[in-house]
Amino acid sequence: MKLLAILGSPRRGGNTEILLDEAIRGADEHGATCEKVVLRDLKIRPCLEIYQCARTGTCAIQDDMQPLYGKLTAAERLIIASPIFFYSVSALTKAMIDRCQALWAKKYLLKLPISSGRDRRGAFISVAATRGSKLFEGVRLTMRYVLDAIDVAYSDELLIRGVDEKGAIRERREALDAAYALGSRLVAGEKDPSGR
Repeated sequence: MKLLAILGSPRRGGNTEILLDEAIRGADEHGATCEKVVLRDLKIRPCLEIYQCARTGTCAIQDDMQPLYGKLTAAERLIIASPIFFYSVSALTKAMIDRCQALWAKKYLLKLPISSGRDRRGAFISVAATRGSKLFEGVRLTMRYVLDAIDVAYSDELLIRGVDEKGAIRERREALDAAYALGSRLVAGEKDPSGR
């Protein structure tokens, strides 16, 4: 089973990456072949609304998003991890999401297959410094819609409030264990026990 893990944090070695790495470890130890993509290492331009995607299902912009399309459609399991910036994902993550418009157009406008009917599942991992009661509401909806656009069922999440200092998540053993369990569940095809 192929798992694609996408890190959308601009900070390497931070809390989001630590949790993502634990999820990868859980998936790897349960039989997945894992690939980690670090968005900050790629050059992905924002969507320019060229609308070639509406005609062909492909994006006209030639940058590092092009090979990522193939990885997104080939993966059987997907984890996207991003910290929260102003109640949304990072700019790196948002640029990638917006460029998935090409896959949305392929699926919904052109009625072309994305994944050949395979069982594909995905999860979202996020860490936020603040503790707002509605902190994850908007971003959860965004992740559900982008995963739907690429034929991936939103089946799990790990959302952590009140952690900011780099590496502070290591002091939260329950969060590390939850990330590992998320990776394990994703490979096994199990849903988040909370019913998501």
